[in-house]
Amino acid sequence: MLTIIVISMLFAIPGAIIFTLDSDARPIKELEKQVTSRIARTRDKSDIHMRLEELGKSSEKDYENFRIRQYGYSGASLSMVMVFLVVTDHSLYIALTLASLTGLMIFVIINRELSSQIKIRRLKIEAEFPAVIEMLTLAIAAGETPLSAMLRIAESANGELSKEFANVIAVVRTGESLHSSLDAMGRRVKSVMIRRFIDAIVTATLRGAPLIEVLSRHAIEARANQRNLVMNAAGKAEISMMIPVVFLILPISILFALWPSLTNLNLFAS
Repeated sequence: MLTIIVISMLFAIPGAIIFTLDSDARPIKELEKQVTSRIARTRDKSDIHMRLEELGKSSEKDYENFRIRQYGYSGASLSMVMVFLVVTDHSLYIALTLASLTGLMIFVIINRELSSQIKIRRLKIEAEFPAVIEMLTLAIAAGETPLSAMLRIAESANGELSKEFANVIAVVRTGESLHSSLDAMGRRVKSVMIRRFIDAIVTATLRGAPLIEVLSRHAIEARANQRNLVMNAAGKAEISMMIPVVFLILPISILFALWPSLTNLNLFAS
Protein backbone atom coordinates (compact mmCIF):
# COMPACT_ATOMS: atom_id res chain seq x y z
CA MET A 1 0.00 0.00 0.00
CA LEU A 2 2.86 2.36 0.90
CA THR A 3 4.55 1.61 -2.43
CA ILE A 4 1.42 2.58 -4.38
CA ILE A 5 1.09 5.83 -2.41
CA VAL A 6 4.74 6.85 -2.95
CA ILE A 7 4.67 6.08 -6.69
CA SER A 8 1.42 8.02 -7.05
CA MET A 9 3.00 10.98 -5.25
CA LEU A 10 6.03 10.89 -7.55
CA PHE A 11 3.85 10.89 -10.66
CA ALA A 12 1.78 13.71 -9.17
CA ILE A 13 4.83 15.99 -8.83
CA PRO A 14 4.61 17.42 -12.40
CA GLY A 15 0.94 18.22 -11.88
CA ALA A 16 1.73 19.94 -8.60
CA ILE A 17 4.43 22.00 -10.29
CA ILE A 18 2.00 23.10 -12.98
CA PHE A 19 -0.58 24.04 -10.38
CA THR A 20 2.00 25.94 -8.34
CA LEU A 21 3.20 27.95 -11.30
CA ASP A 22 -0.22 28.93 -12.55
CA SER A 23 -3.52 27.11 -12.54
CA ASP A 24 -4.41 28.54 -15.97
CA ALA A 25 -1.09 27.54 -17.62
CA ARG A 26 -2.33 24.65 -19.72
CA PRO A 27 -0.11 24.80 -22.81
CA ILE A 28 3.40 23.40 -22.59
CA LYS A 29 4.90 26.56 -24.07
CA GLU A 30 3.35 28.68 -21.35
CA LEU A 31 4.72 26.31 -18.75
CA GLU A 32 8.18 26.50 -20.31
CA LYS A 33 8.08 30.30 -20.26
CA GLN A 34 7.14 30.36 -16.59
CA VAL A 35 9.84 27.81 -15.67
CA THR A 36 12.52 29.80 -17.50
CA SER A 37 11.33 33.01 -15.89
CA ARG A 38 11.54 31.40 -12.46
CA ILE A 39 15.05 30.20 -13.23
CA ALA A 40 16.08 33.63 -14.50
CA ARG A 41 14.93 35.23 -11.23
CA THR A 42 16.96 32.83 -9.09
CA ARG A 43 20.23 34.14 -7.67
CA ASP A 44 23.36 32.86 -9.35
CA LYS A 45 25.39 31.96 -6.26
CA SER A 46 27.91 29.78 -8.11
CA ASP A 47 28.89 32.34 -10.83
CA ILE A 48 27.33 30.24 -13.59
CA HIS A 49 26.83 33.38 -15.70
CA MET A 50 30.54 34.22 -15.63
CA ARG A 51 31.60 30.63 -16.30
CA LEU A 52 29.22 30.27 -19.23
CA GLU A 53 30.41 33.63 -20.58
CA GLU A 54 33.96 32.29 -20.57
CA LEU A 55 32.74 29.45 -22.81
CA GLY A 56 31.16 31.96 -25.19
CA LYS A 57 27.62 31.44 -23.90
CA SER A 58 26.76 34.85 -22.56
CA SER A 59 23.02 35.00 -23.32
CA GLU A 60 20.33 34.52 -20.72
CA LYS A 61 18.96 31.62 -22.77
CA ASP A 62 22.20 29.68 -22.30
CA TYR A 63 21.97 30.14 -18.53
CA GLU A 64 18.35 29.01 -18.51
CA ASN A 65 19.16 25.94 -20.61
CA PHE A 66 22.01 25.00 -18.29
CA ARG A 67 19.87 25.36 -15.18
CA ILE A 68 16.96 23.43 -16.75
CA ARG A 69 19.37 20.63 -17.66
CA GLN A 70 20.91 20.62 -14.20
CA TYR A 71 17.64 20.66 -12.29
CA GLY A 72 15.93 18.31 -14.76
CA TYR A 73 18.58 15.61 -14.61
CA SER A 74 18.81 15.87 -10.84
CA GLY A 75 15.04 15.62 -10.40
CA ALA A 76 14.70 12.78 -12.89
CA SER A 77 17.48 10.72 -11.27
CA LEU A 78 16.01 11.40 -7.81
CA SER A 79 12.58 10.20 -8.93
CA MET A 80 13.92 7.10 -10.69
CA VAL A 81 16.00 6.01 -7.70
CA MET A 82 13.08 6.70 -5.37
CA VAL A 83 10.68 4.57 -7.44
CA PHE A 84 13.22 1.74 -7.80
CA LEU A 85 14.00 1.57 -4.08
CA VAL A 86 10.35 1.73 -3.05
CA VAL A 87 9.36 -0.97 -5.56
CA THR A 88 12.18 -3.24 -4.30
CA ASP A 89 10.69 -3.10 -0.76
CA HIS A 90 13.21 -0.76 0.84
CA SER A 91 12.18 1.47 3.68
CA LEU A 92 10.90 4.95 2.90
CA TYR A 93 13.68 6.59 4.94
CA ILE A 94 16.43 4.74 3.03
CA ALA A 95 14.72 5.49 -0.29
CA LEU A 96 14.47 9.20 0.48
CA THR A 97 18.09 9.37 1.66
CA LEU A 98 19.59 7.53 -1.32
CA ALA A 99 17.38 9.35 -3.81
CA SER A 100 18.37 12.73 -2.36
CA LEU A 101 22.06 11.79 -2.47
CA THR A 102 21.70 10.66 -6.08
CA GLY A 103 20.03 13.91 -7.11
CA LEU A 104 22.68 15.94 -5.31
CA MET A 105 25.46 13.89 -6.93
CA ILE A 106 24.04 14.49 -10.43
CA PHE A 107 23.76 18.21 -9.63
CA VAL A 108 27.41 18.36 -8.58
CA ILE A 109 28.57 16.26 -11.55
CA ILE A 110 26.96 18.65 -14.05
CA ASN A 111 28.55 21.59 -12.21
CA ARG A 112 31.96 19.91 -12.34
CA GLU A 113 31.45 19.13 -16.02
CA LEU A 114 31.11 22.86 -16.68
CA SER A 115 34.31 23.52 -14.71
CA SER A 116 36.09 20.82 -16.71
CA GLN A 117 34.99 22.40 -20.01
CA ILE A 118 36.32 25.77 -18.84
CA LYS A 119 39.65 24.23 -17.82
CA ILE A 120 40.03 22.45 -21.17
CA ARG A 121 39.27 25.69 -23.02
CA ARG A 122 41.86 27.61 -21.01
CA LEU A 123 44.48 24.97 -21.81
CA LYS A 124 43.60 25.19 -25.51
CA ILE A 125 43.90 28.99 -25.46
CA GLU A 126 47.28 28.87 -23.71
CA ALA A 127 48.49 26.20 -26.15
CA GLU A 128 47.43 28.34 -29.14
CA PHE A 129 48.81 31.56 -27.66
CA PRO A 130 52.49 31.30 -28.84
CA ALA A 131 51.55 30.64 -32.48
CA VAL A 132 48.83 33.29 -32.51
CA ILE A 133 51.05 35.96 -30.98
CA GLU A 134 53.77 35.23 -33.55
CA MET A 135 51.21 35.62 -36.34
CA LEU A 136 50.09 38.89 -34.77
CA THR A 137 53.70 40.10 -34.55
CA LEU A 138 54.36 39.29 -38.22
CA ALA A 139 51.14 41.00 -39.34
CA ILE A 140 51.87 44.20 -37.40
CA ALA A 141 55.51 44.17 -38.57
CA ALA A 142 54.19 44.01 -42.15
CA GLY A 143 52.42 47.34 -41.60
CA GLU A 144 48.92 46.33 -40.46
CA THR A 145 47.13 47.90 -37.53
CA PRO A 146 46.42 45.79 -34.42
CA LEU A 147 42.72 45.61 -35.30
CA SER A 148 43.33 44.49 -38.89
CA ALA A 149 45.92 41.96 -37.68
CA MET A 150 43.40 40.49 -35.23
CA LEU A 151 40.81 40.40 -38.01
CA ARG A 152 43.23 38.50 -40.25
CA ILE A 153 43.92 35.97 -37.47
CA ALA A 154 40.21 35.57 -36.70
CA GLU A 155 39.47 34.86 -40.38
CA SER A 156 42.44 32.58 -41.11
CA ALA A 157 42.93 30.65 -37.85
CA ASN A 158 40.74 28.02 -36.23
CA GLY A 159 40.88 27.95 -32.48
CA GLU A 160 39.55 29.34 -29.24
CA LEU A 161 41.86 32.36 -29.20
CA SER A 162 40.90 33.32 -32.76
CA LYS A 163 37.25 33.15 -31.68
CA GLU A 164 38.05 35.57 -28.86
CA PHE A 165 39.66 37.94 -31.38
CA ALA A 166 36.52 37.66 -33.51
CA ASN A 167 34.43 38.64 -30.48
CA VAL A 168 36.70 41.63 -29.87
CA ILE A 169 36.31 42.77 -33.48
CA ALA A 170 32.53 42.35 -33.31
CA VAL A 171 32.41 44.51 -30.17
CA VAL A 172 34.65 47.15 -31.77
CA ARG A 173 32.33 47.32 -34.78
CA THR A 174 29.43 48.13 -32.46
CA GLY A 175 31.21 51.32 -31.35
CA GLU A 176 33.38 50.25 -28.42
CA SER A 177 37.05 51.17 -28.30
CA LEU A 178 39.72 48.56 -28.90
CA HIS A 179 41.14 49.07 -25.41
CA SER A 180 37.87 48.36 -23.62
CA SER A 181 37.16 45.38 -25.90
CA LEU A 182 40.55 43.86 -25.17
CA ASP A 183 40.10 44.53 -21.46
CA ALA A 184 36.75 42.71 -21.55
CA MET A 185 38.47 39.79 -23.27
CA GLY A 186 41.10 39.68 -20.54
CA ARG A 187 38.44 39.60 -17.84
CA ARG A 188 36.49 36.93 -19.71
CA VAL A 189 39.44 34.60 -20.27
CA LYS A 190 40.75 33.69 -16.82
CA SER A 191 44.37 33.22 -17.86
CA VAL A 192 47.36 35.05 -16.40
CA MET A 193 49.24 34.79 -19.70
CA ILE A 194 46.42 36.36 -21.71
CA ARG A 195 45.87 39.04 -19.08
CA ARG A 196 49.52 40.09 -19.16
CA PHE A 197 49.51 40.12 -22.96
CA ILE A 198 46.43 42.34 -23.15
CA ASP A 199 47.75 44.71 -20.47
CA ALA A 200 50.99 45.05 -22.40
CA ILE A 201 49.20 45.81 -25.68
CA VAL A 202 46.88 48.37 -24.08
CA THR A 203 49.74 50.07 -22.25
CA ALA A 204 51.94 50.15 -25.35
CA THR A 205 49.23 51.64 -27.57
CA LEU A 206 48.24 54.26 -25.00
CA ARG A 207 51.83 55.36 -24.33
CA GLY A 208 53.02 55.10 -27.92
CA ALA A 209 55.62 52.44 -27.18
CA PRO A 210 56.92 50.21 -30.03
CA LEU A 211 54.35 47.44 -30.29
CA ILE A 212 56.63 45.04 -32.19
CA GLU A 213 59.12 44.84 -29.30
CA VAL A 214 56.33 44.18 -26.82
CA LEU A 215 54.85 41.42 -28.96
CA SER A 216 58.26 39.85 -29.64
CA ARG A 217 59.05 39.74 -25.93
CA HIS A 218 55.69 38.13 -25.15
CA ALA A 219 56.19 35.61 -27.96
CA ILE A 220 59.51 34.54 -26.45
CA GLU A 221 57.95 34.29 -22.98
CA ALA A 222 54.99 32.31 -24.37
CA ARG A 223 57.30 29.79 -26.06
CA ALA A 224 59.33 29.41 -22.86
CA ASN A 225 56.18 28.97 -20.81
CA GLN A 226 54.86 26.38 -23.28
CA ARG A 227 58.17 24.51 -23.11
CA ASN A 228 57.99 24.48 -19.31
CA LEU A 229 54.44 23.12 -19.44
CA VAL A 230 55.54 20.33 -21.78
CA MET A 231 58.48 19.47 -19.52
CA ASN A 232 56.23 19.37 -16.45
CA ALA A 233 53.76 17.13 -18.26
CA ALA A 234 56.61 14.83 -19.34
CA GLY A 235 57.86 14.65 -15.74
CA LYS A 236 54.42 13.71 -14.45
CA ALA A 237 54.04 11.10 -17.20
CA GLU A 238 57.42 9.61 -16.29
CA ILE A 239 56.37 9.25 -12.66
CA SER A 240 53.05 7.70 -13.72
CA MET A 241 54.90 5.18 -15.91
CA MET A 242 57.06 4.14 -12.95
CA ILE A 243 54.01 2.90 -11.02
CA PRO A 244 53.26 -0.16 -13.22
CA VAL A 245 56.98 -0.83 -13.64
CA VAL A 246 57.69 -0.88 -9.89
CA PHE A 247 54.49 -2.54 -8.67
CA LEU A 248 53.70 -4.90 -11.58
CA ILE A 249 56.53 -5.64 -14.00
CA LEU A 250 59.39 -5.69 -11.48
CA PRO A 251 57.69 -8.11 -9.00
CA ILE A 252 56.76 -10.46 -11.86
CA SER A 253 60.34 -10.38 -13.17
CA ILE A 254 61.72 -11.16 -9.72
CA LEU A 255 59.21 -13.99 -9.32
CA PHE A 256 60.23 -15.55 -12.65
CA ALA A 257 63.90 -15.23 -11.67
CA LEU A 258 63.49 -16.82 -8.23
CA TRP A 259 60.91 -19.47 -9.08
CA PRO A 260 63.37 -22.09 -10.47
CA SER A 261 65.63 -21.69 -7.42
CA LEU A 262 62.71 -22.06 -5.04
CA THR A 263 61.53 -25.16 -6.93
CA ASN A 264 64.98 -26.75 -6.70
CA LEU A 265 65.24 -25.97 -2.99
CA ASN A 266 61.90 -27.63 -2.39
CA LEU A 267 63.09 -30.73 -4.30
CA PHE A 268 66.29 -30.93 -2.25
CA ALA A 269 64.34 -30.45 0.98
CA SER A 270 61.98 -33.27 0.11
